[in-house]
Amino acid sequence: MDRSLAWIPRAEFERVLGEVVDPHRRVLAFSAMCRINTLYMITRAGSGHIGSSFSAADVVSRLVLEELYRPFEADGDVYFSSKGHDAPGLYAAMIGLGLLDEELLHRLRRIDGLPGHPDVGTPGMPFNTGSLGMGISKAKGLVLAHRLAGRSSRVVVMTGDGELQEGQNWEALPSAARYGMGELTVVVDHNRLQSDTFVADVSDLGDLAGKFTAAGWGVLRCDGHDPRQLAEAFARRAAEHPERPAVIIADTVKGGGCATFAATSMAPGEWRYRHHSGAPGPADHDSAYRELLGTADGILRGCGLAPLRPVELTVDLPAKPAAVRLPELYGRLLTEAAHEDRRIVALDGDLVLDTGLIPFRETHPDRFVECGIAEQDMVSMAGGLAAGGLRPFVHSFSCFLHARPNEHIYNNATERRPVVYVGSLAGLLPAAPGHSHQAVRDVSALSGVPGLTILEPSHPAQLAAALDHCRSTPDSVYLRLSSQPVPPELAELPPAPLAVGQGQVLRAGGQAVAFGAGPVVLGQLLGAADLLAERGVTLTVVDLPWHNRVDPVWLGKLLAGVRHVFVVEHQYGNGGQADLLARHLLETGTADGLAFRGIHLTEVPRCGTEAEVLAAHGMDAAHLARLIGADVLDAAPAPTD
Repeated sequence: MDRSLAWIPRAEFERVLGEVVDPHRRVLAFSAMCRINTLYMITRAGSGHIGSSFSAADVVSRLVLEELYRPFEADGDVYFSSKGHDAPGLYAAMIGLGLLDEELLHRLRRIDGLPGHPDVGTPGMPFNTGSLGMGISKAKGLVLAHRLAGRSSRVVVMTGDGELQEGQNWEALPSAARYGMGELTVVVDHNRLQSDTFVADVSDLGDLAGKFTAAGWGVLRCDGHDPRQLAEAFARRAAEHPERPAVIIADTVKGGGCATFAATSMAPGEWRYRHHSGAPGPADHDSAYRELLGTADGILRGCGLAPLRPVELTVDLPAKPAAVRLPELYGRLLTEAAHEDRRIVALDGDLVLDTGLIPFRETHPDRFVECGIAEQDMVSMAGGLAAGGLRPFVHSFSCFLHARPNEHIYNNATERRPVVYVGSLAGLLPAAPGHSHQAVRDVSALSGVPGLTILEPSHPAQLAAALDHCRSTPDSVYLRLSSQPVPPELAELPPAPLAVGQGQVLRAGGQAVAFGAGPVVLGQLLGAADLLAERGVTLTVVDLPWHNRVDPVWLGKLLAGVRHVFVVEHQYGNGGQADLLARHLLETGTADGLAFRGIHLTEVPRCGTEAEVLAAHGMDAAHLARLIGADVLDAAPAPTD
């Protein structure tokens, strides 16, 4: 879809920064210009976090223009965002200062461009963030490293108020005070909203200032959108707390600086902030652009300067296809199942929209528990619910659900408490948010947990059967859900029996068999089979939704007469299906005469569009067809006369 968008070039930033003398007006003009470019970047990319970027924009502008010495440079002060969602706004500021190439403005969430969350591969980024709660600890380590190197640089880290639900933040505070880390400042972007709703309605932070004070930190508070108050807060921080760490609680508005996105415009009783993630629609974009341009030009007029000269261009915006997505369908199916099964309780980790739980929340509010950004607490709570005879279903993004609470999942399993863990955004895609949100090690991390089955459905009928299995099995289940659109060739597949360790042949072929799970892998494998058919290679495509279970009898019958076996996984291979199948083939003596290849990720996943990233990792249909075809054709006997 072609749209006309506008952005502010670097030359205009230079003009404004050089000609606006008053520091407070300069901060406000700079932040308005950064918001315009943030709006452009997110709209062009088709996704991003406007609300978080806008709420932090004035704080970031004050820091990079007036407070820090040579930020983002090797010998300067250090600033980074722990929450990570505000990366587009931070990129806009760095581009405006000439610290990043202006061309990157057009490559947010593109391969070899700017990743969806901060990554050390981007100049000026000291840490990978987006996995929440780690920033204060990383900052402490950096302060100690600087001391050992004889440096006295300041380190400023921004957290979100929702992020403060992660327990690691509170573990980090006391030792910073004990070591007298006067170099360390934490700024809390206190916009009162987290991913889905209000912090106070999820896990209220209570007396936030008192908590930091109790840990031995200096505490200041200000309006995070007022450059004068910000300047005073940083001055007081230096004067009043020179020998200890300090926090500045910056009261902000999510989407602040622009009425179109500001949380203050939420209707009475509206519980969900609509602009946390995703790209704005045309009406919201145009309204916000006019407002932000008017704000910047108003400041310039007040300084006797000419208005901004934006650059306009027509871009092809990414389209979102109308298709079935498994988390949305899952939420409806779970809601229906809970009508007849009173044991079902749903726990959510601040992702009720993305995990499909809004229908459940509205229909069964007494059996819905919003745990917030606290995965360890959520998983252990589920163990308690299971101990009480209930069947808890635990929800978050796969990347977060399997990792931080891994020990708690194992503990539940050793207690033989059946819990269903439902991870959305599973696998390599979507790739736009970056590797902090790409769940490519969950199968490896969980495959060895005793009494835990890893199950990844690929189409609606199989999802319904998988949910029935989750309700009836005495074991725990990790239900791995891709959030990508289900390809049409899978979406209409009829119901089929779901037997543990057995799969379904989606396309019958010859002496080459390829196994996969989930809509992404199977969609690409079916496409590869079409390409191979053009070369005279017939490929059997098998949907094996079980990542750590296989029926040896079924497997032996399926592979009778087969010469080539391929296993494709859109995650790291250790402990996955390829390892599982290879072991069983060797143990049962059916591996003789078989050529076996596992195809999986071998490096940290890239950030970019779906097509870019699948191709970069050799996971798209074209690459799979070339690899499989080469193996099969090279092994084929030479024709005889």
